[in-house]
Amino acid sequence: MKVLVTGGGGFVGSHLIEELLIQGNEIVCLDNFTTGKTRNLKSFEERITLIEGDILNPNDIKTALKDVESVYHLAAQISVSHSVRDPLYDASININGFINILNAILNRSVKRIVYVSTGGAIYGEPNQLPASETTLEDPISPYGLSKLVGEKYLKWFNLAHGLSYAIIRPANIFGPRQDPLGEAGVISIFLGKILEQESLEIFGNGTDTRDYVYVKDIATICTSAMGSKENDTFNAGTGKETSLNDLVSVIEKVTSYTPNIKYLPPRPGDVKKIALDINKAKSKLNWTPQTTLEEGIKHTWNWFKNTD
Repeated sequence: MKVLVTGGGGFVGSHLIEELLIQGNEIVCLDNFTTGKTRNLKSFEERITLIEGDILNPNDIKTALKDVESVYHLAAQISVSHSVRDPLYDASININGFINILNAILNRSVKRIVYVSTGGAIYGEPNQLPASETTLEDPISPYGLSKLVGEKYLKWFNLAHGLSYAIIRPANIFGPRQDPLGEAGVISIFLGKILEQESLEIFGNGTDTRDYVYVKDIATICTSAMGSKENDTFNAGTGKETSLNDLVSVIEKVTSYTPNIKYLPPRPGDVKKIALDINKAKSKLNWTPQTTLEEGIKHTWNWFKNTD
C-alpha cells in the first residue's frame, strides 16, 4: 500500500521505512530535517518519495497525503530536557503539528494511523513496575504531557470521525543512526563519547533505570500494529529495568573501553525508574523484542565505528 511516514528522516523513522520497503510498500517520507538527516535515507532514497516539509504547514501535509492509505506519525520534538526549557515549542510540534495531520486525514483515502507516543515518559513515576497500559498516565515533563495530549486527540478523532488507529508507547529506543550529539538517547550519547575518548556524564547517582529497546524491534511493532484491526494502545519495550551504572558496564564490555564517569545533579523532568509491561503486544500483536541489550549495543557500536 501507499504509506506516509512523518519524521521518516529521523532515527526511528528511517528504520521503519526500511521495514516497510521490505514488506513491499510504496513510501512517502515527510520531514523538515530539523533533527532528521538525509544520510539516514541514503541507502534507499531512490525507492521512496521524499517531501521536505513541515507538519506545521497544512500545504506540505496535503501534498504528502496524496493517495496515501495509511500513516505512521513519528515527527516530533523528542527531547525531555528541551521540553522543560521550552514547553511552548514542544507543544507546537507534538500537539499542534499532530492535530494538523489528523485534520488533513479527514475525507481522504487514509484508512488507519499508527501514532508513536512515549512509554518512557507518559507514566511518570509509577508505583509498580513494569508499567502496563492501564497504569495511570502521570507525566512529569512537558514532553510526556504533549505526547499524552496527542493520544487523547487521536482517540477523539476515532470517536468523532471513525479514524482507525493504534498507539505505540515505546520505551527508550536505541540503535544505529541515533544522534550522539542530541539530548535524547543515552546509549548513543555514551558511545559517541567513548569514540572520542571523552568522559561520560550521568545525571544523578546512576541508579535511575530505563527499559532499553532496539530500534528495529520498534519498527516491527509499528507495522504489526498497522496490520491489526485493534483501536488500542500498546507498550513496546522489554519489561526489564537497567540502571545507568549497569548500562555503562555493558557498554564497557562491548567496547572494551573503561570511560571516566562524571556524576552530575539530576535533571528536571527525568523519571527515576521505568520499565514497560508488554503482555498486550505479545497477545494481540504477536510481537516480542528480538534483540537483547548487549546485542543491540554491539550493532550500534559497530555502526558508530564505521560511520564518518
